[in-house]
Amino acid sequence: MKKSAAARASRPVTPPVPAGWTFLTNHAHVLWCLYREPELRLRDVAAQVGITERMVQKIVAELAEAKYLSVQKQGRRNVYRLTADRPLRHPLEAHCSVGELLELLNCTQPQRSR
Repeated sequence: MKKSAAARASRPVTPPVPAGWTFLTNHAHVLWCLYREPELRLRDVAAQVGITERMVQKIVAELAEAKYLSVQKQGRRNVYRLTADRPLRHPLEAHCSVGELLELLNCTQPQRSR
């Protein structure tokens, strides 16, 4: 079944994921998306991150199991609540919380290098 033009137009348009590596993991990208929009569909998270919906489901399950987020049902939608005070997992950054990382990413204007 083909999707209508209106259905295709409602999908978020995201730039292609650059080839090679990035500074943040897919787990961080998924957390960032759900932090910005707690009611975002996993299909839309997948489109923004540039991974499959199945991979997003796996990441959300891992984050929920580790208590970094919880999933609450509201009608037919899920709402994702982050646990901001949980420490980051790697020993090098364990002194920081998830909330601190997300606030760092929540900058409004990127700093220009001089």
